[in-house]
Amino acid sequence: MTGARFPMFRRRNYSIRQKLTSMNMLVSGAALLLACTAFAIYELADFRTTMVNSLSTQAQIIGANSASALLFNDAESARNTLSALQASPNIISASIYTRSNNIFATWSRHGGEDAPLFPGIPTGQTLTYSFGGNELVLTRVIDFQGKRIGAVRIRSDLSEVSGRLVRYTGIVAAVLAMSLFAAFVFSSIFQKATARPIAQLADTARIVSREKKYSVRAPTTTNADEIALLIEAFNEMLGQIQERDSALQAGRDELELRVVRRTAQLEAVNRELESFTYSVAHDLRAPLRHIQGFADALIEECSGQIDEAARGYLTRIIESTRRMDQLINDLLGLAQVGRQELRVQPTKLDPLVNDVVRDLNHETQGRNIEWRIGDLPTVDCDPGLIKLVFHNLLSNAVKYTRPRDPAIIEAGQQTVEGERVIYIRDNGVGFNMKYAHKLFGVFERLHRREDFEGTGVGLATVQRIIHKHGGRIWAEAAVDRGATFFLTLPTAGQSKTL
Repeated sequence: MTGARFPMFRRRNYSIRQKLTSMNMLVSGAALLLACTAFAIYELADFRTTMVNSLSTQAQIIGANSASALLFNDAESARNTLSALQASPNIISASIYTRSNNIFATWSRHGGEDAPLFPGIPTGQTLTYSFGGNELVLTRVIDFQGKRIGAVRIRSDLSEVSGRLVRYTGIVAAVLAMSLFAAFVFSSIFQKATARPIAQLADTARIVSREKKYSVRAPTTTNADEIALLIEAFNEMLGQIQERDSALQAGRDELELRVVRRTAQLEAVNRELESFTYSVAHDLRAPLRHIQGFADALIEECSGQIDEAARGYLTRIIESTRRMDQLINDLLGLAQVGRQELRVQPTKLDPLVNDVVRDLNHETQGRNIEWRIGDLPTVDCDPGLIKLVFHNLLSNAVKYTRPRDPAIIEAGQQTVEGERVIYIRDNGVGFNMKYAHKLFGVFERLHRREDFEGTGVGLATVQRIIHKHGGRIWAEAAVDRGATFFLTLPTAGQSKTL
């Protein structure tokens, strides 16, 4: 409210000392201005009343001195009586009227002025006057022995009123200027007791906010007022914050130390686990290939010596060893991703995706697939690993669109909440979003093995590669309505430190 009416209080760069001084001067000046204005109005009204009374007295004297002239029709004597008004510098003109309201005698300070028609006096009144045009015009009845025998009309200028107004204005301006100066001096002296502690408190709060230095304290004051209470409460609050900050910093340091130790332990365990996975997968390969080789040999060399049931068992053994071999390859690939260092370079993604599409030709022969490859960005990445990402995602799209004719597989980019996102979309069988949290887990499958082959390791490998690049990956889908995988990668020139 105050800021809207007084723009000076909206200025943020004004200190509280300046605001207090301005407020005191404004209040003092307004009070003095109102007082001086009221005094001037009162004096002006009183002066106008005095002028009316004075002019009425002169009119009464003129009327008394002109009564005999009216009775004996002596206009010359009446004019001589009027000419006595020459001694009053404010009188402009005067006229005497007969009982029938005709001009009887007239006088003008400047001469040659025609007397106006008698303005008339309301019944029951002996005096009328009016202010207008910087003049006072007064008309008074001339009585003789209680009977009206005529009237006298006098015009007076108000130059004396104007002069008095000018003097009043000068006096008011001088008094106002002196009062404002005195208010400024006294306000500057006495406001220190209020403004200085508040300014010091504000400086302390600024230091605390800017430097987070809770050991500082606002200077105390000897006054026993609300400001002293505020400073005391502020300093007490700083003390409590300092204690809590110290305890928090100690807890933070201890937590950081625990995190460093736990991270080191996890990294060591992860390295051991990756080494173990790699060793186990590698060591499983040899006996697995022996099993597969002997089973193939039995079918080829001894097919005539075994019955149909045994041949079926051998076929199932060979299929299982092939699935196991694929699983071992996927596990080795997953372990290798964790151990492999990134060779980041600016890479245009379009050629990578087109290479993957060509590589998948042997899986898509005889199928009606519509590829929609849009314009893809250039990113900072390891080309080999990102190609593996697209191979996994696009081969999954090929696999899960197998029931569709035509199958539609898209790759492109779009903006999601202001972030550039790459997507792989298909119109396949999709999945239930209720199980989306399992999507990137190792060995997790959302479809039956009988319907769609796979080891459940591919998407875990994809997620690990994307996270290794500092990106994110997620999916959106619905049953029988296809699936869309979204991923983010650092734009070329803006890659994170990996």
